[in-house]
Amino acid sequence: MTERPIIPAGDPAPADPTSADPGPTGPTSADPATAYAWGALGGPAALLERVSFHGPDAVLPARLPVRQLARATVAACSLAAAELSALRNGGEVPAVRIDQGAVATAFVSERHLQIDGRTPVSFAPLSGFWQTADGWVRTHANYPHHRARLLAALELPAETEPDRLARTMREHPAEWIQERAYAAGALAVAVAPPRATTLPLVETHTVGDAAVRPLAEAPLPAAGLRILDLTRVIAGPVATRTLALLGADVLRVDSPRLPEAEDAHADTGFGKRSTRLDLAEAADRAVFEELLAGADAVVTAYRPGALDAYGLAAEALLERRPGLVVAQLDAWGRTGPWAGRRGFDSLVQAGVGIAVTEAGADGRPGVLPAQALDHGTGYLIAAGVLRALTDQRTGRPGGRHLRYSLAGTASWLQHGIEPLPPQNDRPYDPAAWLVETDSPYGRLRHALPPVGYEGGPADWARPPGRWGTDTPVWR
Repeated sequence: MTERPIIPAGDPAPADPTSADPGPTGPTSADPATAYAWGALGGPAALLERVSFHGPDAVLPARLPVRQLARATVAACSLAAAELSALRNGGEVPAVRIDQGAVATAFVSERHLQIDGRTPVSFAPLSGFWQTADGWVRTHANYPHHRARLLAALELPAETEPDRLARTMREHPAEWIQERAYAAGALAVAVAPPRATTLPLVETHTVGDAAVRPLAEAPLPAAGLRILDLTRVIAGPVATRTLALLGADVLRVDSPRLPEAEDAHADTGFGKRSTRLDLAEAADRAVFEELLAGADAVVTAYRPGALDAYGLAAEALLERRPGLVVAQLDAWGRTGPWAGRRGFDSLVQAGVGIAVTEAGADGRPGVLPAQALDHGTGYLIAAGVLRALTDQRTGRPGGRHLRYSLAGTASWLQHGIEPLPPQNDRPYDPAAWLVETDSPYGRLRHALPPVGYEGGPADWARPPGRWGTDTPVWR
């Protein structure tokens, strides 16, 4: 699908962004962050010697070790893909080569996206930090229903502009706003200091001992595998976008009652198909059950309990489909007082103390240089699914239940990764990892995938189709 890199006039283009000169210091081997992520996924430690890092170190600058998190999650995903490829095709596990420039570009893929020259807006006017009577809150009002709920919670009219919202916020304590919003189904989180608690990066449970179908030799590790995608926004869609890159037949299923932002799907819909089913309707529910019967994995990213009423709790799915891989993502973790709350990357950054750590000199809360919790967790989910598929076929049968949370990834970033000083000062220009292609949305400029292993794909096989317009059948 790739047509050409976008290179500024006068700048030489590398022959292949994935094989760019590693610079005077050469490649670095797998670091402790990669080893930790790979170990958390149950990966064999001996395979870490297959990993090397290249490219510019001056990427994703922050007080917290975002560069290490980003490259470690992509490396773990790449190694899981290489491992499954070796299982299917024989021979040793291919070498994994991670370019930090490609990683940095992909971690802000939504910011690099252009559609016919237009750059989508990432955050709506009422999304952001707001000073309160005693601190700060972070709101998320990108979706129309979230905006409406936030304004209703604060008893403001639907046409409220940012200036009026700011005045209202300054009249109330941050926690009062947070709890008022929560009760109304809106999204506002008080900016909190860093927490001392730690959460798991991933939890993996084997369920039963059902055998799974063998996988034939194939050029891509996930070829022939069927993935039901029940995710929205960034983290889950990044995971399934990556599985589609690696050959899986990924079908995203959304409710027709919950519209998606078309611009968001133009970024995360690469390689996938997308359909709409109303699970409250008997006919659509029957179609979904047919899809489930043929699925190898299901990835969900809704608030805990939101899908249970439709029989889509992980336990129910594994009971109906022994041998299935079920990966669940939520914002805050599955235990504790916030377990059932909605959340997004930006809100988790505020709630766990990242916004305080990254604050500016003026005391205003800060942010990471990317939606790193979303993107990093997305690659970890894809890695976990790939590892589970390998594990099932190497003497450990049975279904798999994988649990992830944005707060768990945040905890790892805050407490589990040692910062690494830069080893080179190579300049970083994202243009080397941006390409253009035509799609049903128009001409897209987009980031190339950062997953890199010897013989792996350089780009997706197909551009994103229009959201919700595909027939709900497996290929």
